[in-house]
Amino acid sequence: MILQYDYFKDSFNSKLFEDSYSDLLRKIADNPERYIGLFRPTKPKTKLIQNITQSHEIRFGDALEFIIERYFEASGFILHEKRFRTDDGTELSIDQLFSKGDKLYMIEQKVRDDHDSTKKVGQFDNFENKYFALTQRYDDFEIIPIMWFIDDSLVKNKRYYLDRMNSMANDYKCEPKLFYGNSMFLEIDDFEEAIWDEMLDYLEKWKDTLPDMPEINFDSNAKIVFEEIKDLPPIIYRKLLNNDDILKQIFPIIFPEGIVLQFLCDYFLSKREPIYKTLGEMLMIRKSYTNMLLFA
Repeated sequence: MILQYDYFKDSFNSKLFEDSYSDLLRKIADNPERYIGLFRPTKPKTKLIQNITQSHEIRFGDALEFIIERYFEASGFILHEKRFRTDDGTELSIDQLFSKGDKLYMIEQKVRDDHDSTKKVGQFDNFENKYFALTQRYDDFEIIPIMWFIDDSLVKNKRYYLDRMNSMANDYKCEPKLFYGNSMFLEIDDFEEAIWDEMLDYLEKWKDTLPDMPEINFDSNAKIVFEEIKDLPPIIYRKLLNNDDILKQIFPIIFPEGIVLQFLCDYFLSKREPIYKTLGEMLMIRKSYTNMLLFA
């Protein structure tokens, strides 16, 4: 055992679900037409579920990035700063940057190889640019550029990436590597093979804990949701409360019992700043749009 399962599970839950309620409110406020527009083929509830699901898909990659960092550190690698600016001011971010001995591993980590023809070109251009930028910063290391697709069930652009890597190897006199699934742990001696099996086992156990559908009822975890969303910028709540369509079509879905809205109303009215007093009064005035008695 390299990492404890509870640590793995808590890390994934934090990365996937932390601030998910506040993020959803921001998106509704900034782009309500995505949820309630007339030319949408879905009802608001379906679109809300789709939005949360897509957000979790994106965050899943971030969670994998975080947990794999922990695995590498546990295996004796040294973590290096992954975000930096080049001499011309360009800001770069590398998924994984570790060293062991005189080798520096630059790993561009993706969940799956499913990019279309345009994105795969841009992706490899970024890969090459990041490698060159590192050569300007770390001249005391042998830099190993790695492109790693974690899910090996889809190998869509392998030939393209290998062709580009052959050209890169000739031009830069380096040894770029392309890996799918566990091949990275099998082919590079410094990585522990046990990481892959443990990670798959933990992922399977973690997925068994997930609900079949994402939760969009904010009132089901009222206190937790309230603490997360209460200090959103006032402009977010002004946008929400000034939009009749949001109040009529979205609020009854995400605030079906009105518990969180009651917490927010009390909180706003308790604060000294005039804007919060205004927000509290707006909540009281617009309570009828929720089609239920929210404030007894």
